[in-house]
Amino acid sequence: MKPTFYRKVLKNGMTIVFEKRDLPIVSVAFAVRNGGVNESENEKGISHFIEHMLYKGTPNRNAQKIAQEIERNGGELNGFTDEIITAYWCKMPSKHLQIALDVLSDMVKNPLFDIKELEKERKVIFEEIKMRKDQPRMYVLDEIKNYLYDKPFGPSLIGTYDTMSGINREKMVERFKQVYTPNNLVLCVVGNAEFGKLVKFAEKNFGKEKGKVPNFEIKQKNHMKVEKRKGIDQANLVFAYHSPLSKEKLNYAAEVLITLIAGGMSSRLFSEIREKRNLAYAVKSASESNKYFAYSLVYVGTMKENVKKVKQLILEEFEKVSKDLSQKELEEVKEQLIGNYHIGMEDSQAQMVNLLVEEMNGNAEEFYKFEKNVRSVKLEEVKKLAKLKDYSFLALVPED
Repeated sequence: MKPTFYRKVLKNGMTIVFEKRDLPIVSVAFAVRNGGVNESENEKGISHFIEHMLYKGTPNRNAQKIAQEIERNGGELNGFTDEIITAYWCKMPSKHLQIALDVLSDMVKNPLFDIKELEKERKVIFEEIKMRKDQPRMYVLDEIKNYLYDKPFGPSLIGTYDTMSGINREKMVERFKQVYTPNNLVLCVVGNAEFGKLVKFAEKNFGKEKGKVPNFEIKQKNHMKVEKRKGIDQANLVFAYHSPLSKEKLNYAAEVLITLIAGGMSSRLFSEIREKRNLAYAVKSASESNKYFAYSLVYVGTMKENVKKVKQLILEEFEKVSKDLSQKELEEVKEQLIGNYHIGMEDSQAQMVNLLVEEMNGNAEEFYKFEKNVRSVKLEEVKKLAKLKDYSFLALVPED
């Protein structure tokens, strides 16, 4: 049964998305339709930098007071930057909904961008860049975008040393004023609240400013590389390929395909690589899909001497699916996806993110059509997608 859902676009262009729940918990987010896809090559990481700075204080609250108002009332406070969205959220007892709305709206409307805090946070992000590079698995999962897309898209959302060094307060404030306007904002709430009150709050507290998010062309490519690194014991490899966009019907067939290939312990590659041949511990899949770009990937951690063999096994499994996938196996994988979909809705914070992402792609209400769309996937659609024409490949291996 579809949950009680409301969506409204206000006169100023701001969107309100709400799913009603009876438990005394509420998850609240203010999100902007802006992320990595909206950044030029020389400003990579500016969206993520702005996200960090919005927690550093407003004229009404310093960083400590922002955290205290949420946490001392039993809440959790966090945020994230992705390719098509930047979001600021909290989860707390529903009786404190007003506090959540007041604090988060203050953050997205009135950041100070204090120059001392900015320079301190720049150092924090430098450490984040180092951390992600030092973790081989995280590194290859970040880096694979550079092997799938031309610049300015591709480089990591957190930026590089060069781009982060070149972003000053003036640039940050300029981008904030350009992007953080009501017509680019979404208020998303999941939990025990009243939709009418959410609408009234937004209408009262946000004006009529209009902004425009920058857009850049996303160009696909495919590239392969084996990179060596000292001080690691395991090879980390990613096999990735372009898939249909989220706005396209075949996107659901693509989800079925990558789940069948490497989605969990029952997947074909987990069975082939780990269970039958003992070539790896970790065999996992992932995908990213939105209205601008989409790709799927397989990650494997293995011994250096097994990299070529694992790559060949991946290619062979896609080929097998394109030829021998049965209707029975297809229906089983559909049930897996649909079950995961329902489990993923259980937590209000996770559901808030689900609805936000769907809203960024067009309309949050489309999220509730997932089961119907997955069930409509046809056998020949999946088999055709499994006939990979091109792919990208990156392996980070120990240096002898």
